Amino acid sequence: MSDIEPFFNSAEECAAYEMFCAEQERGLEKFELADPALVCRWRMNRRQVPLINRHIRALSQRVVNGAPLTTNMLSWAKQHVEWSLAAGEYEDPNGVLMLVIDVNGDALMSVGPYEPLADTSRAALVSRASIARAEAAGTGVAPELLGVLTADGRVLLAAAPGEALCGAATLVEQLAAVRGHAVERSLVDGVTAEQVAGAAGEGDAVFLISDEHGVVVERGATSGDAAQLSAGVRKLFV
Repeated sequence: MSDIEPFFNSAEECAAYEMFCAEQERGLEKFELADPALVCRWRMNRRQVPLINRHIRALSQRVVNGAPLTTNMLSWAKQHVEWSLAAGEYEDPNGVLMLVIDVNGDALMSVGPYEPLADTSRAALVSRASIARAEAAGTGVAPELLGVLTADGRVLLAAAPGEALCGAATLVEQLAAVRGHAVERSLVDGVTAEQVAGAAGEGDAVFLISDEHGVVVERGATSGDAAQLSAGVRKLFV
């Protein structure tokens, strides 16, 4: 197994990233990216990233080795997405753009196909959100988080008051408010994301908010409002 494979979703994704790095080296002075410190996965649509401005704002709140990203890095990321993607030829133009920043602050981008979540059970969504919260402890922003749409119409986000949210979560906050849902941050007084999901009762719907996957409602949920919220984000990617 490659030394950097634990940073990626699968061995295939890691191999695609390593191939991209190798291609960047051809004809150029040898460039090697150090160990990844931050990996962002942003969903694409027709060679564009629909939430790019939200992603960049969230990226500005992230840290690498305890320090915020430089203005130059943020500008490079936005310009690279806007200029390079449109001109590129990709197997899946509606795939996923991956931004990798290493421990030295150097960065590369690559594009790969989109793969929907195979398991959308509540347990699987909670597991992904827990991993993302652990990442946020080091980088400042969780790329995925849990939400609950309650039977009485409230949207509970598994985030702390004042916490910086990923790009997709800022969109969900806005969409929920527009649809008349009261939005609450539920990680207060030591409450965990697992406890938020575990407290969901009959008629409530647990969902995952993800920069890569949009809004994924738990398997078996019957909430029409949750489905509408998911569809409101999904239409940006189809």
